[in-house]
Order: sequence, then structure tokens, then C-alpha cells
Amino acid sequence: MLSLAPPEDPTQQLVAATQSLLKALQEARVRRFLMVGGAGNLEVAPGVPVVDTPHFPPQWIAHGLAHKDAFSVLRQSDLDWTGVSPPALIEPGKRTGKFRLSGNTFLADDSGRSSISAEDYAVALVDELEHPRHMRQLVGVVY
Repeated sequence: MLSLAPPEDPTQQLVAATQSLLKALQEARVRRFLMVGGAGNLEVAPGVPVVDTPHFPPQWIAHGLAHKDAFSVLRQSDLDWTGVSPPALIEPGKRTGKFRLSGNTFLADDSGRSSISAEDYAVALVDELEHPRHMRQLVGVVY
């Protein structure tokens, strides 16, 4: 039976929610799942996610680690999943339809800015849903 009490450690709430969601998807026989993540899961070097670097903002570490743990749970599932991570900055703006998919690599432009508008991020998310190209992978979206 599913417990309705939240975990005592707030950083584990996302992990518990992911586990519950995966169980419900399995029971409903849903195979495809897109999970929105954070930039902290994207790698700055092979095997080194942004959240594990000294440059990651301290106020976001608990959030970043919770997403890292939630993706670990997702990777252990047998679903056809894709994790879609925004860059460091996502905010309302204009829909341009122009963006890059970074695989699981954290990218920034020549000035060091890592950003995208919420509108273009949504386009990338729906595009991956309608035309799956990154099965069982984490993919970053950035200008």
C-alpha cells in the first residue's frame, strides 16, 4: 500500500514521488515517460554532473541532488523514458524554434550563458514526445 506521508527528508520527496509514479505507470501499462529534470544532472565532464561541482549554487544543491537521485530511480526502470533538462537559466521569453540538444552535456554559449526561453523549452519537450529520439537518455536543451 502506498504511504501518503511525505519522507522526513525533503530532498527525498522527489525520489519517493518518482517511485510512486513509476509504480502507477507500470500498473497502468504506460510505456513512454518524459521526465523534466534540472541542469544539475547534465555533465561538465564524463561522469561529472554539474550538481557535483563547486560552481553549483549552494541554495540549489538539495534540489539538484534530489533530481540526481530521481533519475537514478528512473534509469533502473524498464520504461521507455527520456529525461529533458533545461540549461542553467529558463525563463519566459520568445518562441524562436531554435535550440540545441546537448545530449547529457551541460552547454553554455561563448559568453558563458546557459539559457533558454520557457517557450522554446516547451517546443523541445513536445518534439521529443512526438518524435522520440533519446530513449532511455537524459538530454539537455539550450540555445
